[in-house]
Amino acid sequence: MICIIDYGLGNVISVQNALNKLKFKNIISRDENIISDSNHIILPGVGSFNKGIENLKKFGLDKILTNEVIKNKKKILGICLGFQLM
Repeated sequence: MICIIDYGLGNVISVQNALNKLKFKNIISRDENIISDSNHIILPGVGSFNKGIENLKKFGLDKILTNEVIKNKKKILGICLGFQLM
């Protein structure tokens, strides 16, 4: 399953619609357990870098993503602001 990270600045519905059309199982979440259970991560985003970092930290996603991507070697796709935040 692909987890689309919701940190309040992403076009998550558009990403989910594209994945649904391609018939990829996916979920939009910021829940640590769901992120950990996913096979892949997508980090979309629209807006300013500072607000993006602020929101990732506010929801604890900075630590979760660091653990999943760096430690667990989970594949991640950053889109627009999401790529910059990585």
